Order: sequence, then structure tokens, then C-alpha cells
Amino acid sequence: MDSQPSRSSGRFESSPSTINNTPFLTKSISDASSSSPHSQSLASILNNPHAGKSDGFWWWSTSSSIPTPDFLPLSTLPKPGSETRVPDFQSYLSSISDAFARFHDIQQHARFESLEDQDDQNALVACLKEVPALYFKEDFELEDGATFKAACPFRTTAENLVTQEKLSQYLDVVELHLVREISLRSNSFFEAQGQLEDLNSKIVVGCDRIRELKETIKLLDDNLVGSARKVQELNVQRTELISHQDKLNLILYVNQALSTLKLLVASADCAGALDVIDDLQHLLDGDELAGLHCFRHVRDQLATSIDSINSILSAEFMRISIHGAGNVDALSTSKFKVQTTISMNGEGHEVKLDEEDTYNLRDRLLPFVIGLLRTAKLPAVLRIYRDTLTADMKTAIKMAVEELLRVLGAQPMDSDFVAGERAVDADGGSSSLASRLRSLSPECFVHLLKAVFLIVQAHLAQASEVKRAIEWILCHLDGHYAADSVAAAIALGAAASETAHETTDQVNSSLQLSVQRSSAKVSSAHGNGNDGITPSTLSRNFRADVLRENAEALFAACDAAHGRWAKILGVRSPIHPRLRLQEFLNIYNITQEFITATEKIGGRLSYSIRGTLQSQAKAFIDFQHESRMAKMRAILDQENWAEIDVPDEFQAIVTSLFCSESETRELADEVSADIAPSNPKMVLGSDGSPTAEARLQKISQNAEHTDSIPRLESTEQSNETNSRERGKSSTRLLFFRGVGYHMVNCGLILVKMLSECIEMNNSLPGLSSEVVHRVVEILKLFNTRTCQLVLGAGAMQVSGLKSITSKHLALASQVISFTYTIIPELKTILLLRVPETRMGLLILEVDRVAQDYKVHRDEIHSKLVQIMRERLLVHLRGLPQIVESWNRPENTDTQPSQFARSITKEVGLLQRVLSRTLHELDVQAIFRQVVIIFHSQISEAFSHLDISSPHAKKRMYCDVQHILACIRSLPSDSKSNPPNWGQLDEFVAKNFGEEVGQ
Repeated sequence: MDSQPSRSSGRFESSPSTINNTPFLTKSISDASSSSPHSQSLASILNNPHAGKSDGFWWWSTSSSIPTPDFLPLSTLPKPGSETRVPDFQSYLSSISDAFARFHDIQQHARFESLEDQDDQNALVACLKEVPALYFKEDFELEDGATFKAACPFRTTAENLVTQEKLSQYLDVVELHLVREISLRSNSFFEAQGQLEDLNSKIVVGCDRIRELKETIKLLDDNLVGSARKVQELNVQRTELISHQDKLNLILYVNQALSTLKLLVASADCAGALDVIDDLQHLLDGDELAGLHCFRHVRDQLATSIDSINSILSAEFMRISIHGAGNVDALSTSKFKVQTTISMNGEGHEVKLDEEDTYNLRDRLLPFVIGLLRTAKLPAVLRIYRDTLTADMKTAIKMAVEELLRVLGAQPMDSDFVAGERAVDADGGSSSLASRLRSLSPECFVHLLKAVFLIVQAHLAQASEVKRAIEWILCHLDGHYAADSVAAAIALGAAASETAHETTDQVNSSLQLSVQRSSAKVSSAHGNGNDGITPSTLSRNFRADVLRENAEALFAACDAAHGRWAKILGVRSPIHPRLRLQEFLNIYNITQEFITATEKIGGRLSYSIRGTLQSQAKAFIDFQHESRMAKMRAILDQENWAEIDVPDEFQAIVTSLFCSESETRELADEVSADIAPSNPKMVLGSDGSPTAEARLQKISQNAEHTDSIPRLESTEQSNETNSRERGKSSTRLLFFRGVGYHMVNCGLILVKMLSECIEMNNSLPGLSSEVVHRVVEILKLFNTRTCQLVLGAGAMQVSGLKSITSKHLALASQVISFTYTIIPELKTILLLRVPETRMGLLILEVDRVAQDYKVHRDEIHSKLVQIMRERLLVHLRGLPQIVESWNRPENTDTQPSQFARSITKEVGLLQRVLSRTLHELDVQAIFRQVVIIFHSQISEAFSHLDISSPHAKKRMYCDVQHILACIRSLPSDSKSNPPNWGQLDEFVAKNFGEEVGQ
């Protein structure tokens, strides 16, 4: 059965579906029939399909306006004896279908109601199911338009009557169910009423007994307890009076303590003032002063006193820690004013306090450090000390530079250096500090740096002693009389610091709570975790904080000194790249000493000054490299490729850089005399040659010697002078590993540049890879430009040479061969200080350059062979005319022809030039190819000649023998017998066999 109320517009509808959708009608009828004594007659009334308005429906409604349903008339009964069929009853069934449906619903309702009685369910629930929920709303008012439309959706008078009937029906249903519920609960109501009357009687009895107890207690109180209670009240009054007396004594004590505190602060007795503050703070932290309005400002007064004490302690700490180095600045400046020449080593710069001054500093700092520890202000004071120390360091350096510039700026300087400085400072004022620094000579600038070095060391020595004194007070006071005081001060400071942190955390957490409540839970959990920190842990953390700030102060001072030093170097950054190597090394070395000394004091590496120094060193290398490249281009363009004598200085360079000790002994006596004394303790390798480290030592020892070598722009002039002095003596060669090399001017310049690069590589090990790159570029430039000038005949345009001769080619080959030979030694020396990460790439670059030099040398040799081949071809072109003259009868000359004499003369000339210049192996390699060309070309030319007379044949034989004699005399590594056997010999044996036999 549908649980929703029916939306039917009337009680009697002819449609069965309407009957099925009106459960409230059937249920109400069932309830009425079950409670009425006339329930037996209801069935017969309902079964009457033609019944109209009956008295059995009086409980439905008192309204008599319900319309009578229209039933169909009865069909005509069949005649007796006729057959009846189911369709014959159709009219009857349709007429009683509505009444039968209601009857069936009533039966079903009675069955369901009995089940509800068994389960003790609430009948009001069923009522709510039958009556629409609209009528049970709290705001149900028919005056409301929307509610009225929902409850009475009628449009005609008939619908209005039906709606009124439905509302009356809903009222009957609700009243019926209410009466039923009341009847079901009547027994419980009377039972509860009886229990309430019993409870009332018991309450009356209880009140009587309470009244009797009160009267008994009053009698006992008057007779027994009164005197004892009086004694107790007097005792309480006495206790309160004693408490008041103690409170007045406490007020008197606090008042006296505040007065004493003012006197102690005024007299700068910080220790006594801190003791008084601790006592008062203990009282404030407790509840002794709670509620005393007169002491409401005590906490603020204590905070003011603590601030005053901290100011006093901080000022005294600063006075003792910083201002002790002021006299050292004045002494250092005056020293440099008197003596401007100072040793280059850093040992004389070290400044240390003696033992007595150290103990004195510790004793003076001890009370102030303890006081600052008690107030937990030592970390903050150390931060202020760090800033003050840094500012004082910068000021001291600036003042020293200004004072020294007045002295050093008045000294004479090199004219070329002054001109360069004026060119740099042309755009700035000469009176500025930067311009005056740039105008200093390198020597004066080094003196200024040494003075700054000494001043910085004085300040850092003082700061280092302060740092050690604080560390000694905090960590190494075992057995000292103040050990307990320091421990107590650390504990108090740690507690005060933790309290300040907790207050800050609480403020931060309250701010976060207003934004997000969950963050307060996290802060609370974090605070609960901090509750487990022990006092010893707090003391260790506080001590670590103090030590960290103490170390940071010293490092900040070192960093400030590094910054000022880097700034001074940066002012002269346009100047330093143009210095000479030794001048730059003086600045570089003293800066390295400064970095090492200050980092040793500060305990940390500093990257700012290292970066400045590294950048200036790289700029120096770049500038020197560019100047060398420009110089090499100019020298090569001016080179006339004429052989010169090698001065002793260059042989000394080669010997000191590349030669072993045994090779040095094999050199000329004058060269050995210059080199041997400077290397008395040469370290030899396993093969008897000096090790790489020993060679570096030798290079350093001969640095001054190589620096004394004159510039080679006028090398040719000096060599011409030396040649005139020696007369007709042989040319002096440049020896390497026992092999002499003929040199030209540009070759010696290259040797000098390579020695400077090696010295730079040894002096600037941090930029060794950069130096190797620059050396590779110089070698590439020399090789490429030499090839362009000699093989490419560029010297004819730039140097004014009329032609490129075999002598020029031979000298170029010697220079290239020498350079190619020293490249492996050069690579070993230069790559010794290169980092492993870049070693492989640099080795490949050097090897590639060496291969280029080898190819260049081979091309020069090929060019010499090609020259001889071209000369041979020129002479072979005139051979046919010579043969024609042989065939003439009047020609009776038996001497070799002009062809044979010319070719042998030119070959002999080439042999003499090359034999005097090139090495024997190179000469043999060149003439081996020349011999092969002569054999092939001459034999082929002679084989194609037309010899028509015996005389001409004799003349040819004479020429061939003359040429073969020349070929036999040429140097060669051939093992044949006779020497330089070839195709021309076979041609002779084939065509002149008889003459050969005769």
C-alpha cells in the first residue's frame, strides 16, 4: 500500500486506481469498524453496491454535502435456463469494484494494525504518513498565499467541497489516533501519579528530620564549639598580622635595594648592581610582590638599570679590545716615513703581544666578560665589536695610505712609468687618492703595501688576542679563582637568553594564531618539546653562540682588511698589467703573504682578495701575451733571415732551462763558466738528467741572470759589432743537447720570450694553464708567420728581400728545427704545475703545435728539393740545342757541355750552403731526393735525344760522366756501391757499354 497521502478529489470515485490511492479512507473505516459494536453490519453495508449515504459513515465527517456517486443501472437478468458467461457479470463487477476495493483495504489495514500493536509502534507515525506533511509544519498558516495554494489547489465549487471534506477527514484521523495513544498510556499515567504522591509524603518526613538536626547542632554549637572557634579566629588574625609585617619588611628591603642599585649604577659597579638586580628579579618572578601597586614600575626600573649596565660593560669592552692598537698604527706609519726600504719577506711584518700584555688583557677583560655573560648580552656586544673592529680596520688603512702617500709620492720615479701613469690618469683629478695611488712607482707601491700589511697585522694581532682571551675565559678557567663566577654567569645568561627567545616565540605564535589556528598547535607542540631542555644543554648552546660570534668578529676584521687590500689593488688594475715581470711579482708575492698571514689569523679562506689577485694576474698575463705577440709580429716582419752569432746570454738561457748537467759540460768553456756556478746542487734523475723540480730551481736561480739580458730589438747591431771584434772567427751556434743550431734574430727573440713565459709559469702557479695557452699561441704565431714569410715569400714584400734563397730556407729550417726539438722539454716544464683536470687538453694542444713545426720543417726541405728540380728542368729545356751543335761536323770540343757544367755547379753550391747550415741528417735526406730526381729526369731526357754521329755520342758520354761524378760526391745515406747508384748509371751501362769497358 502506498505510504503517501492520497491526492484524490473525492471519497467515491468510480475508478479502481482512485480507490487504491486513498489509504486514509480505508484505514479510518477499518479503525472505526474495529472499535464500533456494529462491526458485523459494516461488511454488509459495504457490500451493497447501490447503497447511498449510510449511517455507517457518521464517523467520517459531519458534513452532509458529499455528492452521491452515480452508479450504472443494473443489467437485465438472464432468463432462467440460459447459459451464464463471465462477460455477463462485467457490469456487476464494474459497479461493485470501488466498494470491494475499500473493503479489501480495510481488511488489510486491520491486519497491519494488529501487527503494529504487537510491535508496540507509535500510531502517530502512521497518522503522519496519512496526513500530508504540509499540515504539520511549524509555520503552517493558510493566510500565507503559497501555503494556501499548496493546501487548496481548487478551481471550482465542487473541488472546494471535496477539499473541505478532505480537511475534515484529516482532522478526524489525527483525533482518532490521539485518543488511541492516550488510551494506550492511561495505565502508566495513573501509576506515575501514585508514585508522585508517595514521593510527596517521603519529602514531608525528610523535612521534619532536618528541622530536628538543626536544633541539635545549634545546641552543640552554643555549648561546645564557640570557645574553640574564637581561638581559631584569633590565631588567623595573628597570622595575617605577621604576614602584613613581613610584607612591610619586604617593601622596605625593595625600596632600599632600588636606592642602592641607583648608587651602584652611578658608580659603575656593574658586578654589585647585577647582584642587586638578580635579587630583585627573583622577587618579581615569585609572588612576594604580587598585588603591591607601589612596585608596579620596578620591572621597568630594572630593565633601565640593566640597559645602563650593558652600556657601561659594552663601552669598557670596546675600549679595552679595540683602542689598544691605535699606537701601533702611528708607530708603523712613522717607521715607514723614516725607512721606505723594507725586506720583501713577511717575517718582519709579524706583530705579537708579549706574555705579560696577554695576561694583562685577560685580567682586564675578565670582569666585563662575566658581566656581559650574566646579562646574556655578550653575543650582541660581540656583534657590535665586529662592526666596530671592521670600521676601525678600514679607517686605519685609509689613514695610513693617506699619510704614506705624502711621503712616497714625493720620491722620484722612472720616466717611462710616470708617462704611463699620466696616460692612465688623464681623465681624472690628480689630487684624488686613487690617482695618487696610480701615480706611485712599483717600488713605492710595494712599500705602501708593506706598511698597510704591518698595520693590518697589528690590528689583527690585537683582535686575535681578544678572541683567545674570551675563549680562555669561557673554556679554560679550570682552577682559576673566577671559574665558579664564569660558570654561574654562563648559566644565568643561558637562562635569560632562553627566556627572551620564549617571549619572542610566544608573540610570534599569537600573531600566527590570529591568521591560522593550526599553527598555534604546532607552536604549542614545539614549546612542549623545549620544556625538556636541561640547563646544561642551554649553557652549552649559549657558550657555543658566544664562541661563534667571537670567531665571526675576527674573521670579519680579516675580511675587511682583504676588502681594503683588494680595493687598493683594484685602483691600480690598469697599471699592473703593464709592469715588468719582477715588479708584478713583488706585488703578487706580498699579496700572497698578506693572504696567508691574515687567513692564518682569521681561520678561514677569503675569496674576494683571491679573486682580485687572480684577475689581475690573468690581466697581466694577457697584456704581456698581447705585447709579446705584437712584438713577435713586428720582429718577424723586419727579419732579413741573415745568420747571427748567438750571445752567451741566450746559450745560458737554453742551458739553464732545457739542458742536463752532462750536456752542459759539453758546451763551450765560456758558456759552462756562466752556468755551472749557479747550479752547484743539481738534482739528477735516474737517467743522469736533472729532474723537473731541479730544472725549476735552476730557472729560479738564473732569473736575475736572464733578466740582465738586453732587449733584442738591436740584436743585429750588437752581433755585427761582435763579429767585427772577433774578426773572421766562425759563427757561434746555439747548442741544445750537444747539437748546434744556426740562429736568426727572431729565433733568439722567441727563446727569450719562452724563458719569460717559463719564469711567469713558475712564479704564478695558479695560472699555469693560462700561461701554457699563451705559449702555444706564441709558437703558433711564430710557425705560421715564418711559413708565410719564407715559404710564402712574404719577406720579399715586408722585409725588402730581393728573393728567397736556399740560405734563407736553410736558416728558417734551423730555427724551426730548434723550436721543434725544445717543445717536449718545454711541455714537461710548463705542464708540471697544471692541474690534472686540464692536463690532457693542454698536452694535445702542445703536441699539435709540435706536429705543425715538424710539417713546416719537412715543407722547407721539400722546397729546397723543389728548387733544385726546377733548376734542372730549366737546364733540360736547352739540352736539345746543345745536342744539335754536337751533331755538326765542325764541333770538335771534347769538354762537358754548358748544361753539365751549369747543373753540377748549382748542385755544388746548394751542397755547400746546406752543409754549412743544416745538420748532416737533414742534408742527406734532402740530397737523397735530389739524386733520385737527377737520375730520373736526366736519364729520361738523354733517352729521348737524337744522337746521329759518333762525336755527339762521345760528347753525351762525357756529360753523363761529369754529372755522375757530381752525383757521386753528393751527401747521401745510400749504401750502394758506387754511391748514389740510379737510373743514369743504368742508362750509361745500356748505351755506352763499350766506352765503359774501354
